[in-house]
Amino acid sequence: MEVRKSMENKTITIYDIAREAGVSASTVSRVLTNSANVRPEKKEKVQYLINKYNFKPNALARGLTDTKSKVIGIIAADVRNSYYAKVFVACEMAAREQGHMVLLCNSLGETEQELTQLEMLYEQRVGAIIQMGGRADDLVSDVGYVEMVNQMTNNIPLVVTGKLDGTMCYQVQIDAMRAIDLLMEYLIDLGHRRIALVGGRPDVLSTFEKYQRYRQILRNYQLDYAEEYVRGGGYDFETGYRGMNELFDCDPVPTAVIAINDYAAAGVMRSAMEHGVRIPEDLSVTSYDNTELTELLNPTLTSVDYNYEKFGKKLVDTAIAAAEGLAVPRIQLVNPELVVRESTAAARE
Repeated sequence: MEVRKSMENKTITIYDIAREAGVSASTVSRVLTNSANVRPEKKEKVQYLINKYNFKPNALARGLTDTKSKVIGIIAADVRNSYYAKVFVACEMAAREQGHMVLLCNSLGETEQELTQLEMLYEQRVGAIIQMGGRADDLVSDVGYVEMVNQMTNNIPLVVTGKLDGTMCYQVQIDAMRAIDLLMEYLIDLGHRRIALVGGRPDVLSTFEKYQRYRQILRNYQLDYAEEYVRGGGYDFETGYRGMNELFDCDPVPTAVIAINDYAAAGVMRSAMEHGVRIPEDLSVTSYDNTELTELLNPTLTSVDYNYEKFGKKLVDTAIAAAEGLAVPRIQLVNPELVVRESTAAARE
């Protein structure tokens, strides 16, 4: 729903009308559809603004107003990352099996894009929205984003792969604690006592949980925590490459590395190769996500798998059930699994 402001030449939306009128977006929607469930004084105020800005619903929104939508909107942080691509495809297949379509928005991790895309999906009256990453990954939820979500979730359910504190969204999360348990226990069983953690930002929920659990497991096994063995940064090849280069300056050098994802692991392995270090004979390397990259690297990479088919199905099932008003848990966890390949071996010392 949009129109150009004549003087400011700015696209306004149902939310602009709602803010200026001091009502909810759903109230504006009810006025637009001539619903009787609006108090006269509110209806008059909203109608004045609709006339003032010549505000009209677009054709698709009009067509979906009084029907149950079979479209699920999906906002992904960046589908160039294989993790998001795999989750999206799994969601698309699960939706198709239930007679639904999906509409993909790629936010590229930009908050303003996410807000715009949320608004657009709301205006299109999709049946539900699934958000993967982005603001839903924040350790501390963004206040403005939470406010926006709260304006729409009374009408359209939102399912996230992280969390949004202060909202009624549904959470379908990978069990991050279990994911690092799998890797740490596996490496410790192989005799590794100097285990490094490379990549990720502590302001991201799943990374923060992995960092904290990493320290806890070391304590549980009475192993020393070494600050220099934790190398944060991003979620890309460069982070892994830089982090491993820095780890080679440590004394002693770790015997095993847990990379935050497969891309960072590729950087770790490149650094090891340039330093003449053999994998897995001299250094074991593991990671998360189990994307197609694990089979392309040499040696093939040990990685934690998220059972993408099950993950996508749970996201879609939750979205559809919530859209139909059925009871569904607010928080659900997906259990990861460890896939062992050639990049890990018993510690040599």
